[in-house]
Amino acid sequence: MDALSARQSGTVAALSPAGQVIDILEPALQKTPIVLASPHSGSFYPDSFLAQSRLDRLSLRRSEDCHVDALAEPAARLLGAPLLKALFPRAYVDVNREPWELDPGMFTGDLPGFVNARSPRVINGLGTVAKVVAQGQEIYRHKLDFAEVERRIEEHYRPYHDALDRLIERTQERFGLCVLLDCHSMPSESQTTQRARGGRHASDIVFGDFFGASCDPALVGAAEAAARTRGFEVARNSPYAGGFITRHYGRPEAGIHVLQIEIGRWLYMDEATLERREEDFGKLAGDLYHIAAAIDVQARKTLGRRPPPAA
Repeated sequence: MDALSARQSGTVAALSPAGQVIDILEPALQKTPIVLASPHSGSFYPDSFLAQSRLDRLSLRRSEDCHVDALAEPAARLLGAPLLKALFPRAYVDVNREPWELDPGMFTGDLPGFVNARSPRVINGLGTVAKVVAQGQEIYRHKLDFAEVERRIEEHYRPYHDALDRLIERTQERFGLCVLLDCHSMPSESQTTQRARGGRHASDIVFGDFFGASCDPALVGAAEAAARTRGFEVARNSPYAGGFITRHYGRPEAGIHVLQIEIGRWLYMDEATLERREEDFGKLAGDLYHIAAAIDVQARKTLGRRPPPAA
């Protein structure tokens, strides 16, 4: 089923043999060149995966960008932007990686030659199919068959990227450019440097443009200014410059801009229980809308600077 050919109102889903794997919240009429995405907030854990894991569900969930899809939803609704959400967890298959970043030590038998077994993500245990979750805990009881990974790629990874490709293409066709806001969250332990003032985290929000390669600097500047106006400590590209999605899709020279947004989990949730703090959550969702709205305003100025398409 083509997830984007369905009725463009409410939530539409792409289906695989394993069930529903993505949701796309679409407005009746898209009003902005912005597309929002939450690739790591999925919390549906297949029973077969849980049986393979040596960890309990709560331990596995510490790798999730918990509740980020819900944080982004008000911005999507108020701006008239689509929001793409993965429903499966990144511990199962990570769509913010190349499709074949795999650790050979996790598998029975040899892997095909096209597998990238030497990327920094694989070395750190965080390939397309991760070896570890937060705090370096190993996931699996036993080694996996490569056929298992092929199924995850075909039934989960590819539907997500097919949908993202189409959203970007349709947005660019309509507006002349597309700005993908790739939304994530970061745990407290990611902030290794803390400010001496009150022990605050070094940054509340980190914007990643892959060191200027994935997004017009004016858009990044608008995001940073809006975040600071809302009272946040902001950083750019440190410690997160952007993952595969940022690098792969961001082509500012072609009118496709990708900005990764990492939001501190301590701002809206209890990191031990993974429960939302509702008052803080609601405020942060409003703040994220204002940041996205500032990017929208700047994007329209960026559009105005671009030459018209050739006849």
